[in-house]
Amino acid sequence: MFIRQAIEADAAAIHAVHTAAFRDQNPAGTAEIPEARLVGELRADGDLIPALSLVAERDGEVIGHACSSAARVAEDTGAAVGFGPLGVLPELQRSGAGSALVHATLGAANALGFAAVVLLGDPKYYSRFGFVLASTLGITPPVPDWAPHFQARALTAYTPSIHGPFRYSPAFERL
Repeated sequence: MFIRQAIEADAAAIHAVHTAAFRDQNPAGTAEIPEARLVGELRADGDLIPALSLVAERDGEVIGHACSSAARVAEDTGAAVGFGPLGVLPELQRSGAGSALVHATLGAANALGFAAVVLLGDPKYYSRFGFVLASTLGITPPVPDWAPHFQARALTAYTPSIHGPFRYSPAFERL
């Protein structure tokens, strides 16, 4: 498996990965899987951070994708990024591709000087990567009901002054 930055030519494969990965979590008859649509909208809006849009490739085929987008904590734009979606083809889930994408994202975000990576996801899965409930860091979710699943991972540039309400890129609000 090889992790690399996504390129424009990967767009169709990335869409297919998220469509397959999230199909079972979306109601039958949904015209397009929201997670797959979200990635395209983040890209179209210019909010997808190219250095944090990563693919897992095996034998020349894109098997997974993770992306991060512009976000803000309180009025601080650029301190944190919104992570997700993270998708891996169903037949290759639990093969280590998702974990590799998370580790690569955290390393790249840290190297780029971001202070935190924030996400909405399963604490059982993401705690192994050092994510904690965002409220522990004083970061509050845009929707209060998300609190039990709203997590953050502090990076080297993190300071306690980075706290307050979190806001994803506008594409998340259009879901």
